[in-house]
Amino acid sequence: MERTGEAEEITVRGIVQGVGFRPFVWRLARRFGLAGSVSNTGDAVRIHLAGPAAAREAFAVALVAEAPPLARVEQVTRVPAAPVEGAEFNIAESGAGAVSVGIVPDLATCSACRAEIADPKARRFRYAFTNCTDCGPRFSIVEGLPYDRPRTTMRAFALCPDCRREYDDPADRRFHAQPIACPACGPRLRFGALEGDAALAAAASALKAGAILAVKGIGGFHIACDATREAVVADLRRRKQRPTKPLAVMVADLAAARALAEVSELEAEALSDPSAPIVLLRRHLDGSLAPSVAPRQSHVGLMLAYTPLHHLLLAGVGGPLVMTSANKANAPQVFRDEDAETALAGIVDGLLTHNRPIARRLEDGVVRVAAKGVRVMRRGRGQAPRALDWPADFEGAPPILALGSDLKSAACLSHGRKALLTHHLGDLDTPAVEEEFARALADMAEVFAHHPEAVAVDLHPGYRATQFGTALAAERGLPLLAIPHHHAHIAATLAENGWLRSAGPVVGLALDGLGFGEDGTLWGAEVLVCDYRESRRMARLAPIALAGGDVASREPWRALLAHLDAAVEEGGFPANLLDGKPLATVRAMIAKGLNAPLASSAGRLFDAMAALLGLAPDRLSFEGEAAMALEACAGDIAAAPYPMAVREADGLMELDPAPLWRAALADRAAGVPAPAMAARFHAGVAAAFADLAAWVAEGQGLSTVALSGGVFQNARLLDDVAARLSAHGLTVLLPGDVPANDGGLAFGQAAIAAARLMASEGR
Repeated sequence: MERTGEAEEITVRGIVQGVGFRPFVWRLARRFGLAGSVSNTGDAVRIHLAGPAAAREAFAVALVAEAPPLARVEQVTRVPAAPVEGAEFNIAESGAGAVSVGIVPDLATCSACRAEIADPKARRFRYAFTNCTDCGPRFSIVEGLPYDRPRTTMRAFALCPDCRREYDDPADRRFHAQPIACPACGPRLRFGALEGDAALAAAASALKAGAILAVKGIGGFHIACDATREAVVADLRRRKQRPTKPLAVMVADLAAARALAEVSELEAEALSDPSAPIVLLRRHLDGSLAPSVAPRQSHVGLMLAYTPLHHLLLAGVGGPLVMTSANKANAPQVFRDEDAETALAGIVDGLLTHNRPIARRLEDGVVRVAAKGVRVMRRGRGQAPRALDWPADFEGAPPILALGSDLKSAACLSHGRKALLTHHLGDLDTPAVEEEFARALADMAEVFAHHPEAVAVDLHPGYRATQFGTALAAERGLPLLAIPHHHAHIAATLAENGWLRSAGPVVGLALDGLGFGEDGTLWGAEVLVCDYRESRRMARLAPIALAGGDVASREPWRALLAHLDAAVEEGGFPANLLDGKPLATVRAMIAKGLNAPLASSAGRLFDAMAALLGLAPDRLSFEGEAAMALEACAGDIAAAPYPMAVREADGLMELDPAPLWRAALADRAAGVPAPAMAARFHAGVAAAFADLAAWVAEGQGLSTVALSGGVFQNARLLDDVAARLSAHGLTVLLPGDVPANDGGLAFGQAAIAAARLMASEGR
């Protein structure tokens, strides 16, 4: 056989599997008249290439410049190779190899597939599982790498001759699209005794008639109902035991989204992204959505249909649908068929399901636009498992497993400069979620062949995630690093923004609910000076007593009482303000220090103001309920800030909110409307913390401030603080793809652990 001279092997790393990269390479090689082959391995695409040097150089340039839109070429290496047999260029079978985190997340239906399901002449007309190389399920069906059909949940569906022809043709857009299927050979819908298109039509008719259904999607089941009918949405809330937490709504397209909410250019881009997240948008007050979709909220979470099933279902219903996670209160989202009927009994009137298994639960991601950028609030389907980059001087860092915290739990698996922050795994407050957490970690470790050399956990010994990590480290004989909560928050922002280990410290402003501090007390509103290895607390919010401990996080009136008692003399606020509450008992607990720990919590400060304005129930039904209502009440109203004082206490600079509370009580007595008071509160908090962080920066000779913590999910606060810090001439680092809340904590834990281990080795 003829041999072609001048050969080389090209290795391409990055997101290059499941995005049509091999057929792209095949077409490129044919264009330049080159011979050889291309194949997937676990960690890369490898190309054996032969031909004239000029043609190979042109190929190498086009390989990066013209890569498929969903691919991300991160590294290309070229080495001499043995000659190639023959003059053809082929796509070879995938080979074994070390696994990387370069797999593609699930992708929203592309325009070509949308057109196909709407075309009566097309073979896949109205087929709910239509996909191609540019769209469809990926991570939700993968069971192992390299990413090939036998290693997915599609392996049971033998390709028909037509699909096989497409799958084998490098010129076809479905070449090696692993989820490829059609009505003749692929998954089928089921609704009761009906199958296929009849099942879809019957489900749409039931939804139009007011039914509440479970709908199996890509990463799990949703509960769906007509989002415009108040009685139906209220009934869903009653059945699901979800009294006030906002419900996500799915719409057909951008035009439908704009009919329900204000949509900026940046928000439209977020909605249309292939990850298809839920985007928080300011709702039209005169829109058609049922009021109880998002009670007491100015914003609503909208997402565009992201599978053919969703597109067809919305077309059949003719309007927006509530699409909320299918689960009972505090239980994990259902994603297995065998669990759905039992778990959702009494909640749904029927199940629209299908026979394509889901490999892992993936809830929808949530984002909002704030401070001129898209900010991830919950990392989910479509976003994970896309790896995130650490700064350049983390090259060679040891692999770390970091386990986050108990709320909004997510883990981080790192290796070198790559860090895989998992999708949202739930709140570790029930045995069922804990079991799913352990199962998800085992799944991720197996799929990505991750072998950690150390485990990082939160400093709080009572967290279930900390206990899990401690036991795991002991079992495997690995070093365990306990990371302070707020240091991890700031490190997450630093690492996401590429801040080098060698660049020195920054000022960190961490505002959240509660986290364990290095002194063993509860923190939640801190100004730190830190790098990846160390953190020093420079300033804080004046702590208050949280009577009842965790109960105070669920009952905002307790925080209000503590703040008011610290701000005014006894009898200094209206007697009817806290009518019916056991004030004497709570005050006695605080006086005796009985289950009333001190905490410098920004979250409880927001809760307290919401309680003062009558925006918070006596007992919250979900985390953040009071703060969200307060932000919604403030809207975009411009207002003079409430004052706060600065003093020294315990060797720290401390923000004293007593002047704020006295001014707010005076406004309340004068009949100032709640929205104006809420706006003054936001402005006061932003001004006080921005000025305090700027003062620390000046005193320490620093010019960069990093922000993080769940309170910064408040867009008004983030906008204001960032603008004020910039006005001080400071560089501001913000969270983006990494959630500011505890969902990003593991990312920061892993960065700190890696930096400390590298430093201990002299690197």
